[in-house]
Amino acid sequence: MTESGEPRLLPWGGTGGKACYLITDEHDGPVSRLADATEAVQLGMGRELIAHARELLPGAPRGELRHLAECLTHALADALRVAESRGRRLAEGFSSGAG
Repeated sequence: MTESGEPRLLPWGGTGGKACYLITDEHDGPVSRLADATEAVQLGMGRELIAHARELLPGAPRGELRHLAECLTHALADALRVAESRGRRLAEGFSSGAG
């Protein structure tokens, strides 16, 4: 758990796509490190997909476009989860630093 008592939103979903949270006082514990590494991989995959899309889109057949759209949708969902988690942690840092 963070100083403000907020659990950390993890970069993977649970059953049915529900959000998963980490409740711990260890900022550098094994699950926190795994979450940090997973976020880095997810964002890197998103960057690679965008580069691939830019190359593929001008002359892509329909089947390849559908697959690319599905991959981009998944990558965007991951990136948004990472952004939400990091935004929460940044806000907590501001609120704990104000006191």
